[in-house]
Amino acid sequence: MSAQKPVFFVSDWITSQHSYAGKKPIEIYVFIDPLCPECWAMEPVLKKLHIEYGHLFSIRHVISGKLASLNNGKNKNFENIAQVWEKTASRSGMSCDGSIWEDNPISSPFAASIAIKAAELQGKRLATRFLRKLQEFLFVNKQDISNIDVLTECARQVGLDVTEFLDDIHSTSAARGFQCDLKITSEMEVSEIPSLVFFNQNIEEEGIKVSGAYPYSIYVNIIEEMLGTLPEPSKRPKLEEFMESFQFVATKEIEVVYDMTKNEVEFQMKRLALKQVVQRIPAKYGTFWKYIKKPDCGS
Repeated sequence: MSAQKPVFFVSDWITSQHSYAGKKPIEIYVFIDPLCPECWAMEPVLKKLHIEYGHLFSIRHVISGKLASLNNGKNKNFENIAQVWEKTASRSGMSCDGSIWEDNPISSPFAASIAIKAAELQGKRLATRFLRKLQEFLFVNKQDISNIDVLTECARQVGLDVTEFLDDIHSTSAARGFQCDLKITSEMEVSEIPSLVFFNQNIEEEGIKVSGAYPYSIYVNIIEEMLGTLPEPSKRPKLEEFMESFQFVATKEIEVVYDMTKNEVEFQMKRLALKQVVQRIPAKYGTFWKYIKKPDCGS
């Protein structure tokens, strides 16, 4: 029997192109709320930044509770939230279906945040994939990500130890992790979500805080300013490798990462669909593409 082909990760692709002399020179604190449509809309830019300059920085996700007051069960707020979601989706190209607030509103504002901290107890990479899966379930599939069954399914799909995850959700470690994130949010005076704070290795220097979402070039300029120079960006992986790593992506994300037009993305993805590499997933706004795992033909 042939050996199983290892899963491709874009982070491994980046590492293979660069050698490091110790710690990466920049650390980025990304302040997000899993219920925030603007954080979801920022995914294309963060993907491109990670792929092209991920060899220069590490990311720490800080979970903020800034949207908790919007999700306190008062029906009068639901219509306003739905409108924000629809406007964000229409503007950004990252579909988020606001009708969830009429059909299946979020029942508990902090459950998803605690779940993310529980996932972190099994490692940073799995936690990052879990966060992304939560966003997909919420914004695309209209699932209540405060529901324990939904959280469990997200954990299963990204490869978490589900039994351990369910224990950790109710642990003091996950609760303390979330409280720590809220404390960091307060101490850094982060009042807008999403926000990014850039730090270099000089602990005496203050970080550079960028409140809200901005074009890709702004973040690249900050990296250049902090380093005093801008190294060449990493080569982008082949589109099929990109899909294998991220599994489920929006047309908009491919547009941004690969500097393509929407029509160019459609053409390339239809070719992969004909090869049975990806499957087209229509959404309320735009299109998503799901990677189809190839069968092991080894003997």
